[in-house]
Amino acid sequence: MVQRMVRDFAAKEVLPTIQHQDRLGGMAPSVLPRMAELGILGITIPVKYGGQGMDYISLGLVCEELEAVDTSLRVVISV
Repeated sequence: MVQRMVRDFAAKEVLPTIQHQDRLGGMAPSVLPRMAELGILGITIPVKYGGQGMDYISLGLVCEELEAVDTSLRVVISV
């Protein structure tokens, strides 16, 4: 479920602007807030601390979907 959601997000909201953002030398300002809204940031953080409480397999699947479109987003969520 989370894998499909991240795949859709990456395809619909990141991929269409990736070349333009790369030329500008950054990412669209809306990407990180949208990732937070979707619960992608802090995916392995326990729910009681505001995270999603998912396991590292889920994190790996999310990383894989983000990296397929923009590896910098994968780096952002794995640090």
